[in-house]
Amino acid sequence: MSIRENIAGVRERVEAAALRSGRPSGDIALMAVTKTHPPEIIREAYGAGLRLFGENRVQEFAGKAGAIADLAGAEWHMIGHLQTNKAAKAVELFGAVDSVDSVKLAEKLDAAAREQGKKLSILIEINVGGEAAKSGVAPDSRELEDLLLAAPRLDALEFRGLMTVPPFTDDPDGARSYFRKVRQLREAIAARKLVAVQMDTLSMGMSHDFEVAIEEGSTCVRVGTAIFGERAKR
Repeated sequence: MSIRENIAGVRERVEAAALRSGRPSGDIALMAVTKTHPPEIIREAYGAGLRLFGENRVQEFAGKAGAIADLAGAEWHMIGHLQTNKAAKAVELFGAVDSVDSVKLAEKLDAAAREQGKKLSILIEINVGGEAAKSGVAPDSRELEDLLLAAPRLDALEFRGLMTVPPFTDDPDGARSYFRKVRQLREAIAARKLVAVQMDTLSMGMSHDFEVAIEEGSTCVRVGTAIFGERAKR
């Protein structure tokens, strides 16, 4: 199937999951994960109507950003783990960083955004499964609290919500409890009405489990394989 056909199929599944969760499908953003894919493939997805794109590596995206700079209205989000020494380059390349996992990284992004005269949207990454191999802050950690309380002084950043990647299970329903936990965390943070902290975005769900994520409250699903096919091995 073509990328256009794959996107249409994913949108149908998003709509069905939204219907099951009692929400309009327009409340759920579809992000195409374009890591390892060349500019011509990204252009195909853009031509099929997608405008929201996620990349995992600063260096990789830097190598292709120039070739897709003319795609009007496209939004580029950093969704992979970001090292603090690449914060300035990330601010230069991306309109949002959806994987903030420390106060130190947030401070580096804030400083770079100030220097570049930008306002940068961020999401806090939650390591909901406590997996050592994954980045993110634990749901009940001091680091999460410190990030939330730092928001008012990091005024070049817009704290927009949470992102998570749950432990992988062959059965997509196995991720349901993790998605639910992050949604409940988002609701608890929103209820605190913290200064400079918005909780309007909940980024969770990928190709194999995005329907379950939508049923549990996701507002943004990050889909790569279901749109582009299996990634090239690196």
